[in-house]
Amino acid sequence: MFEFTDDLLTGISAIDDEHKWLFTLLEKIRVMLADEYLKDRYDQIKEVFEELADYADKHMAHEEAYMEKIRDPELISQRTQHTNFRNKIQEFMFRDISNEEDQHKALEELSLYMVRWLYHHIIGSDLMIGKLPPLEEWMVLENPCEFTDAYLTGIQLVDDEHRELFRIINDINKIVRDYSVVDQYDELQVIFARLIDYTEEHFRDEEEYMESIRYEGLAVERRAHEGFVNKLKSIQSNPEKIDEDPQKYMERLIEFLLRWLVLHILHLDKKIPKLEDVEQQ
Repeated sequence: MFEFTDDLLTGISAIDDEHKWLFTLLEKIRVMLADEYLKDRYDQIKEVFEELADYADKHMAHEEAYMEKIRDPELISQRTQHTNFRNKIQEFMFRDISNEEDQHKALEELSLYMVRWLYHHIIGSDLMIGKLPPLEEWMVLENPCEFTDAYLTGIQLVDDEHRELFRIINDINKIVRDYSVVDQYDELQVIFARLIDYTEEHFRDEEEYMESIRYEGLAVERRAHEGFVNKLKSIQSNPEKIDEDPQKYMERLIEFLLRWLVLHILHLDKKIPKLEDVEQQ
């Protein structure tokens, strides 16, 4: 019997109530599997799939809205996990369950997936909601990989290249969010190599511009650039670190990339004078 127990309580009543409902649905699946007299279960299974899809949309939206409100630092990771759950339920919804054997197999697989996901997600992620210091404002954006006006320096070359850096990171994020990291590992490696190449290209261009205007903050920028590139190359040369938990590792990597880029732009790059301002001095 599947039962929601006190060790799964987050202390947030709205979230806990919705988790309890999900355990009720899981128990419903268990009972269906145990019923030897129920043969064709097509309609009942379709109903379960629809309930789960509805749950995924509503509960996860509620959870993300709450986390956004309190600026919870696990929000980006949670969004990715929620998307993976929704995608998995959609896979079940489109399965062929026209015969009894396929129906039984679908229920067994769904039950196994839900048990593993539920306990891993609630204990590993949801129990931490509200327990950590709030994150920066940019991280609560629906898509934190999106380049916004807040990052504009007013220097066309720099802004255009920053947009491209955000786009490359977003390409990585899309794969992590929508697919299996293990299955897409080779593609991720290609994009990550592109990120390193373009980052080095951008830093060269940015430093050449700062040299041309004799910017006094150039030395600080160079040190920051060098440290970031070295970090990226260290990550690239130690792929074994991803093996323990590929999905979690990549989620954390995206957070690191975005946090560094955003803070670097806001606290350093936006101080770089525009050419027209320098010429007027």
